[in-house]
Amino acid sequence: MGICENRSIIVTGAGAGLGRAYAHALAAEGASVVVNDIRRDAAEAVVAEITQAGGKAIVAGDDITSMDGAERIVAAGIRAFGDIHGIVNNAGIVRDRMFVSMTEEDWDQVIKVHLKGHFCITRILVQRWRDQAKAGQRVDARIINTSSGAGLQGSVGQSNYAAAKAGIAALTLVQAAELRRYGITANALAPAARTGMTEPVFGALMKKPDDPNAFDHYAPENVAPLVVWLCSPLSAHVTGHVFEVEGGKVSIATGWRTGPMRDKKARWAPAELTPVIDELLREAPVPQKVYGT
Repeated sequence: MGICENRSIIVTGAGAGLGRAYAHALAAEGASVVVNDIRRDAAEAVVAEITQAGGKAIVAGDDITSMDGAERIVAAGIRAFGDIHGIVNNAGIVRDRMFVSMTEEDWDQVIKVHLKGHFCITRILVQRWRDQAKAGQRVDARIINTSSGAGLQGSVGQSNYAAAKAGIAALTLVQAAELRRYGITANALAPAARTGMTEPVFGALMKKPDDPNAFDHYAPENVAPLVVWLCSPLSAHVTGHVFEVEGGKVSIATGWRTGPMRDKKARWAPAELTPVIDELLREAPVPQKVYGT
């Protein structure tokens, strides 16, 4: 019996890459999977693969960036499986440019797909889960968001993507704080894997090894076990974290926190702040480098 038996999970952007790996891994552990992707042919192919292997899955091809589209995705899952117990917000796009060359459309599209896409479908599900909890039902629900190393420490040429992913990390913290009382956990991933989005920039670094017996460090399937665990009842005690996953490595990211401090107990004069700031900089941990520097 799999660890996600009798649970129904929506995976967005599940037609390829990480989302496809998540959908397969969830189904293999007993979950019923709602495969969401606007590329309907790709979603149908994943569903066919899962059902042929004996799993349960349906296609829900609506757009996650509108409340109406998100409503239809949730409704399709409920019709097919009776309820929804988790959402894996995986869908995303990139429109990479240096900040000085970034267009309004580049900015808006990336923010819409990532941040608004995370909001719409999760907001609908949270309303349902809260209503269930208030009606006295036991809720054991999961939100798994997708941040990125770019969102945690920045990435040259990806200001729109980094801002969206940083927003998702902060969104996860707020969701965890607000929703735990209803039996809902919220965590996020910062995965490093070979996908359609990483190929243009990291294709050579992340390529599959020539030796068929070698460990494929950047295979999307390496991230999937953590996603399955986070969707399962085993993770009920874990909420409000961002997990970095790469190959066989799993770590918990530690985010912004109050560091070294000086308190004058009065208002600072602008000119006297120079030595104060210099001291604080000497005492503060050295931040990780921005990707690309």
